[in-house]
Formats: sequence, structure tokens, C-alpha cells
Amino acid sequence: MGSEGLHERYINPYTDFAFKLLFGTELNKELLISFLNALLHGEEHIKEITYLNSEHLGTQERDRRAVFDIYCENEQGEKFLVEMQKGEQAFFKDRSIYYATFPIREQAIKGSEWNYQLKAVYTVAILNFVFDDKDDDYFHHEVKLVDMRTKKVFYDKLTFIYLEMPKFNKTEYELETMFDKWMFVLRNLSRLMERPVALQERVFERLFKAAEIANFDRKELIEYEDSLKNYRDWYSVVSTAEQKGIQKGIQEGIEKGIQKGIQEGEKKKQYEIARNLKSLGIAPDIIAKTTEMTLKEIAELNTSPSGDE
Repeated sequence: MGSEGLHERYINPYTDFAFKLLFGTELNKELLISFLNALLHGEEHIKEITYLNSEHLGTQERDRRAVFDIYCENEQGEKFLVEMQKGEQAFFKDRSIYYATFPIREQAIKGSEWNYQLKAVYTVAILNFVFDDKDDDYFHHEVKLVDMRTKKVFYDKLTFIYLEMPKFNKTEYELETMFDKWMFVLRNLSRLMERPVALQERVFERLFKAAEIANFDRKELIEYEDSLKNYRDWYSVVSTAEQKGIQKGIQEGIEKGIQKGIQEGEKKKQYEIARNLKSLGIAPDIIAKTTEMTLKEIAELNTSPSGDE
């Protein structure tokens, strides 16, 4: 097995293998540090990170397990969960809240006094889908606990960041900040054949070197191809489901249209019968029983030949 079956020069970061290779390994942790610093707009200046165990159980063995894509902490002990979400889930927001409880609970000091002081927890979700279609430009969601009356942040140690990648459409020539550049890389990496001129920072030199498929050894290549196959299979399933949903919607629309046409035709026929009966002087209550129309509808009927309801 070789790379001749792959047409891309660089890996697809939406695959599990690629995402963890670029952001979840000691060899490439400078990429994660750069990305997080760019994402936090200078609020944090992370100099060092330590990768933590990405697999967690609840407080008891029977509790549900949580497996994070990337779990790490900076030199100040603040925790970061970084997740790549390929497709929309019914309760993906709930899932991100649930996952955040693990780095919160594990900070409890056991066997000694503890005053409940916590280090900050950040959940970063890179989404390969759109969950808010009301604003095409609003793709960077930063969520905190807020006092609804004052609109001020109530607690600044718990932050959820959701990045709707399909909404980011800046070209290479529109990139201004490091955050822009990181978003561009994540959105377009597998489609690029050369390193863009706009990405001249040393960290991107490192990224493109790590992402180049030709540099993989046999084991890495096999793992990437398996991961890419899984991604493509998933994408095919989702696309098929969406297409079936569209076709079903069209069919249901056609059926409803036909039914509506029948109903409207029947109603028009009903009005014609009622009008004729009324013009003959038939009592309204008898017309109502015959046509199943209301007395009010019958009273409003125009019996002249050119009358329309």
C-alpha cells in the first residue's frame, strides 16, 4: 500500500488521524499552542501545554465514559478540551457541557481540606457543520455564564467556543490575523497543493511539513488511509440521508399539493351546488345539511351568475 492512491498533498484535518497528529502529539504541540493563543485573542498567552489522559470515567465504574479528542493543560493548570466534530448531533451542545464536567470534577482535592477554588476550563469545538443558519457571518461563538439582568459575565472560568467552519470563507488574500490564518488552514488544508504565501510564520512551516502525506512512513500512511476511508464513508452516509430527506420532502410536497387541489376543487363544487339551491329558494338549513356548509357561509353566497366567493 502506498500513497499513489491519494491525490491530495496534505492530510484532511477532519479525519481523526490527522487532527490528533497535528494537535495531539508532543512532536507538534507548538501547533496547538499557536492555535489556542490565536483563538483566545490574547486573553491567554500559553507558553507550554501538557497533554492529559483523554479517556475518563465518571465517579463510579458503571458511569458513562468520556473520550476527548485532545485534553491538555497550560502552565497555569488551566484545562483545554479541543474537539473536532465532523457531523451534527442532536445534542452536541449537551455533549460539550457534559464533557466539561470532567475537568471540573477532577480538580477536587481528595483526602484534605479544599476551598473549591477551580482553574479555568475551556471547551473548543471545531465544527464541520452549521448549527446557526440565521447569520452567515457569525461563526465564532464564545459562550460563558452570564447574569441575564446585567448582561455581565457571572463566571469567567468556564468558556465554550464553537467554530462553524463552513461559514469561514475568507480567501488567502483576506487573511489578517493569526486566527484568520488558522481558520483558513483548517478549512482548506486538504485542498491545497502548495503552502500559501500568506502563511509565512514558522509555525505554519512546521504544520505543512507535518501534514505532507509524502513524509509518512508505512504505518502512518495505513492509519491515515483507514481514517480517511472512515471519514468518506461517514460523509457518504450523511449525504445519502440528506438527499433522501430532500426527495422525501419533495414527494410529500407534491402529495400535499395534489390533496389541496382536490380539496379546493371539492369546495368549489360545494359552493356551486349551494348557490344553485339558494337561487331556487331552498331553505338555508336544508342547504347546510346537503352541502355541509355553515349558515354563515350560505348567507354570504352571491347567487348572481357572475358572483365569486
